[in-house]
Amino acid sequence: MRQPTGTDVTAAAGRLGPMVRRTPLELSLRLSGLLKGDVLLKREDLQVGRSYKVRGAYSFISTLTEEERALGVVCASAGNHAQGVAFACRQLRIHGKVFLPTTTPRQKRRRIQDIGGAWIEQIITGDSFDEASAASKEYAEKTGAVYVHPFDDPRTIAGQGTVIKEVFEQASTRPKTVIVPIGGGGLAAGTAIWVAENAPDTKIIGVEPAGAASMTAALEAGQPVYLPDIDGFVDGTAVARVGDLTFPIIRDLVDEVVQVPEGAVCTEMIELYQSDGIIAEPAGALASTVVALGLVTAEDSPVVCIVSGGNNDLSRYDEIIERSAVHEGLRHYFLVTFPQQPGALRHFLDDVLSDDEDIVLFEYTKKNNRETGPALVGIEIDVPSRISSLLERMKASPLVIEKLEPDTPAFSFLL
Repeated sequence: MRQPTGTDVTAAAGRLGPMVRRTPLELSLRLSGLLKGDVLLKREDLQVGRSYKVRGAYSFISTLTEEERALGVVCASAGNHAQGVAFACRQLRIHGKVFLPTTTPRQKRRRIQDIGGAWIEQIITGDSFDEASAASKEYAEKTGAVYVHPFDDPRTIAGQGTVIKEVFEQASTRPKTVIVPIGGGGLAAGTAIWVAENAPDTKIIGVEPAGAASMTAALEAGQPVYLPDIDGFVDGTAVARVGDLTFPIIRDLVDEVVQVPEGAVCTEMIELYQSDGIIAEPAGALASTVVALGLVTAEDSPVVCIVSGGNNDLSRYDEIIERSAVHEGLRHYFLVTFPQQPGALRHFLDDVLSDDEDIVLFEYTKKNNRETGPALVGIEIDVPSRISSLLERMKASPLVIEKLEPDTPAFSFLL
């Protein structure tokens, strides 16, 4: 399979034409203030299907022959690629099946059906994208349906690369740095091939969630490898193995690949909403998280961050707030062993806790021991530095108190 080029991106833009939106390129005052330089947001959260994925899907499907169209198409997706395929199927009157992992948010499932209508059938299977992908490829082999790869095909990569082509057409000042999220690598690869031919002096930074850094693992190994475990929270980029086609493009043309903690992504999602009025999904906040964490400087500006998607389920916001608070050092969890005697809880409340230290969770974890009663206690503080004095008071207390660290198995098991 040949590598796509910047010329392919230009051709894909011609195929897409008026089928996709020319999304805004907007200055972020908040992020520009943090950087002390211009930070521009490419608003693909406002795209058809609220994600850039429609570009790659339509670019791919629009090239099919009449014979291929008659056989139908199939894809696997965490949600956004499926919406792109659904849109293309409806516009081109082609029947398609989409295989989605069970972790796909309900909101995305509803959107897929709304967009595709009678032209799309959903099949929910597997706990990850890779399991759903394997099932979809098996279906394609059995039926002859055309498999529409979400990232590892020249037509998909070229379509996704049209995002950066638009950026340079819209920017009043030539961008010096472009920050792009990486899952399987299609968007980053499409960005890289166009920039290499048209703006070779522009720096490209790829960003992955720390819990699913499959491109970093591939770069370290010298080839795509499977990650045995991934954190699926940033579902739009939670891919266990990057593409065979996207890997060498990113290896050779992307200047740097960085990772950001999922908690920091949650903090940035909240900031995007509260300060910029942008509803971003976790993957959509990856690029701007790099700026928020200070991983670029004013010398890198103008900086363009691609807000890759805005399909976020409201039911996830409790988890988003939780992860953000833990990452920011504002929420901490402890196992507190209370002796079964009067006054133990009162001592904890009066002598261990202080002003502006609030209990946000109190739950007994064991009830069959007559001597002691371990409890899971969540405490929220107003500033991160307060944790030192809280720990000192806990140490001085006669109670047995164990702090649960976020990166330990006990933390994930109990929470």
